[in-house]
Amino acid sequence: MEVFKTKAALKAYLEPLKAAGKKIALVPTMGALHNGHISLIKLAQENADVIVCSIFVNPTQFTDPKDLEKYPRPIEHDLAMLNTAGCSAVFMPNVEEMYPEGAGENWHINLGNAEFLLEGAFRKGHYQGVTQIVKKLFDAVEPDVAMFGQKDYQQVLMIKNMLEHFKLPINIITCPIIREDDGLAMSSRNIHLSKTDRKNALVLSKSLQYVVDNFQSYSFDELVKQAKAFYNDLEGVELDYFTIAKGDTLQPAETKEEKSLVALVAAKVGATRLIDNMIIK
Repeated sequence: MEVFKTKAALKAYLEPLKAAGKKIALVPTMGALHNGHISLIKLAQENADVIVCSIFVNPTQFTDPKDLEKYPRPIEHDLAMLNTAGCSAVFMPNVEEMYPEGAGENWHINLGNAEFLLEGAFRKGHYQGVTQIVKKLFDAVEPDVAMFGQKDYQQVLMIKNMLEHFKLPINIITCPIIREDDGLAMSSRNIHLSKTDRKNALVLSKSLQYVVDNFQSYSFDELVKQAKAFYNDLEGVELDYFTIAKGDTLQPAETKEEKSLVALVAAKVGATRLIDNMIIK
């Protein structure tokens, strides 16, 4: 497994592979890897010949400086996981490499109304930062395919909108959420959960599963009401939102005949903010 710190070195590595007709996959991450990330690597191996994983904690997508500061960075652990998983190359640039001083960037693109919903309402500007760095990674790697996890459902939608904006010929593959045995969605943030928080965090997946299991039995309003009731009197848990939305726009669902529906939730568990979702159909 090769490790690169600069775009130039990465390009020199990839050029002959592309010339030989090899298909390139990119798996963008911020590190602190877990089995959810490794599932992206495995799926990438089914869809490409060369797998590039990026590790970069992107400062422009953090709306809270403290959140950026405490984001876990276990680099040796991450590299060992990627090597074992059979990753071809790792791109680990520093901030200066991705955001050169004096470059005078003024990034802002139209991502559609969904940018301002759900996570966008709680983390203003977040998806501009996400799409900014993903575009930079796409430019550096020029992949044929890129893998993103379903857990960040809204993020995947924003990245697809960014691809459409720039007319980039990259195939986005959304990978299913990987969960712990008890249902908790795997996340790099789970490391911050205390024992009590870890137990309380199960409310996210349980409330989502309730909606999926009872979808045909109740109206949207009743389903959301009952799902929110899961969070009542749960000490140390603060619900930000729970919604059933149209899968392609994240606008509130209006009819059960919609071709795509997803239930999404965000909550603060202890000091850690978690998100989760389940696709209804």
